[in-house]
Amino acid sequence: MPASSSTAAVIGGGPAGLMAAEVLANAGIKVDVYDAMPSPARKFLLAGIGGMNITHSEPFDAFVARYGEREPQLRALLEAFGPNELREWIHALGIETFVGSSGRVFPKAMKAAPLLRAWLHRLRAAGVTVHARHRWTGWDETGALRFETGNGTKQVVPDVVVLALGGGSWPRLGSDGNWQARLAERGVSVKPLLPANCGFDVNWSEHFRMRFAGTPVKPVVATIATSNGERASRRGEFIVTATGIEGGVVYALSALLRDEILSSGSATIHLDLAPDRSEEQLVEALSKPRGRKSASEHLRRQAGIHGVKAGLLREGAMPDIDNVHRLAAHIKALPLVLARSRPIDEAISSAGGVAFEALDDKLMLKRLPGVFAAGEMLDWEAPTGGYLLTACFASGRVAGEGALRWLRKQG
Repeated sequence: MPASSSTAAVIGGGPAGLMAAEVLANAGIKVDVYDAMPSPARKFLLAGIGGMNITHSEPFDAFVARYGEREPQLRALLEAFGPNELREWIHALGIETFVGSSGRVFPKAMKAAPLLRAWLHRLRAAGVTVHARHRWTGWDETGALRFETGNGTKQVVPDVVVLALGGGSWPRLGSDGNWQARLAERGVSVKPLLPANCGFDVNWSEHFRMRFAGTPVKPVVATIATSNGERASRRGEFIVTATGIEGGVVYALSALLRDEILSSGSATIHLDLAPDRSEEQLVEALSKPRGRKSASEHLRRQAGIHGVKAGLLREGAMPDIDNVHRLAAHIKALPLVLARSRPIDEAISSAGGVAFEALDDKLMLKRLPGVFAAGEMLDWEAPTGGYLLTACFASGRVAGEGALRWLRKQG
């Protein structure tokens, strides 16, 4: 067992950091949590304002497949603390959960604040101290952790450190990615932070932008075929913005879209604007005589295409209304060129960060013994739907267990 006087510093008060703190405190370690913001878990709270999607109820193998190329690393973390364990942990806080029609899991109150209040109360009872407005600026020449506070610079020398500093999205809530240079200086492999679950720019015409910005487009099926042979389709909806597109179906494909833009300079998605009708059915309907009806009225009556969907067709150089075969093909696979990702500070989450190759199986930095990392600062990404939060909780728990194991070895 570690000495009763052992101390741990957890830097970052989001879900990953607080989970690591809980593991350590429950083992009798004196834990101090340092957060740059006036209060902990700011991003967690804001994400929960519209309905706190905490995890997902789909089968485990389908769940872990959502993490893409990092599935092997995330599988190991989630096998120790996955969606079911997370729900049980929430219930132990006195917070009920339910499964929505989409399979997503929510607290019954649909808010993050009651969960966070109950959790912080339990952490304080376990002896965890939270230090707000403590911005970590690295290590000093003696190896002490250095913090900038409202009362000047502060040095701390704990026995073990857990870094849970977030990624690069939502910097106004504390996740600014400034930790990258500090770790790189110490030889830690860090991959550049990139926007994830983000919107994309489209070169709209001024007429389309002025008329349809803010309008949802649903239902659609969006498909991308990348230059390296990957192909993916998602059904859902998105929102036209003044600069391009964002929303569920876009976020679900954002990793492929972003990487295609990085490698090829742009990405093209094909939109099926009538996903419940075949191309043959559209040809048959559009072939009906339109008489004295306008082209737009004929399109609305026979194909159900009007409003923003008709506007999208015109943006894509809609064929002559009487060329029904070309028009039906256009409705079923409308090309839309995406010029660039929106900036990372607008993204829901980020990709990149500390490479898993720089970590051991308990998330300790190989170049910095006794220093662990967890949460969004690791190099993984996932779609929205509860996958982001679940992996943050899981990685925080594993990092906490790793820090505890390391302390025991030192003792």
